[in-house]
Amino acid sequence: MPLLQIESANHVTILTLNRPDTMNPLGAAGDGDAFVEACDAVNADMDVRCVILTGAGRAFSAGGDVKAMKQKTGNFGGTAPAIADGYRNNIHKILRALYGLRVPLISAVNGPAIGLGCDLACLGDMRIASEKAKFGVTFLKLGIIPGDGGTWILPRIIGEARAAELFYTGDVIDAATALDWGLVSRVAQGDTLMDEAQALAAKIAAMPPHALRQAKNLMRQGRHTSYDTALEMAANAQALMHSTADHMEGVDALLEKRAPVFKGE
Repeated sequence: MPLLQIESANHVTILTLNRPDTMNPLGAAGDGDAFVEACDAVNADMDVRCVILTGAGRAFSAGGDVKAMKQKTGNFGGTAPAIADGYRNNIHKILRALYGLRVPLISAVNGPAIGLGCDLACLGDMRIASEKAKFGVTFLKLGIIPGDGGTWILPRIIGEARAAELFYTGDVIDAATALDWGLVSRVAQGDTLMDEAQALAAKIAAMPPHALRQAKNLMRQGRHTSYDTALEMAANAQALMHSTADHMEGVDALLEKRAPVFKGE
């Protein structure tokens, strides 16, 4: 069974982690390539304006395969240099592919997101959770360290102190705490998670695709640049957007008091 179930409609692509019987573990051979292929296809398709990432079954993702760790197979077998290359050439491919998405990414966290699964969810530009969601970066409980970039991204989302608390204790927090801490922006009641994710994605997908991608890029670059550099980048990107037909459609729609229809032109 392939790792990812992929569905596309109405300018939105849904990527579903599809190993429900084992809580969607990651790190099997080829997992990185599956994500690279899916994300490259999204980036190359201007018809796609938003991506939703979720999990099949009762979990978002339980993270790395602990049974493989026990048996020292796959990514977790061999010498230390071989294990390091396993991370670089497979697990980190998953993370780099999602981080490299040029369109907005919504993580719809339907259940436990643990370890690598939590890191995966954090790569979403937006995260929404069901009431059943749980979040934990429990690497130290297994005698290992956060090996998937979580120490870089989680403090940026919830702050250094709270990220440190999760990393150093291995505690798992529920959806209500995740909302209070700013790890997610909303908690869906009952079975409405995917309805809410798709409604949010539809709002995003109604926006002009070139401007969407430029806006995401400016937000991403803004993490590392000075204010002067951010302004210069914005000026150049804005000039490009002023030359698009979608810009004139937006102006006309506002003046005519109607909803705009953006075509990516």
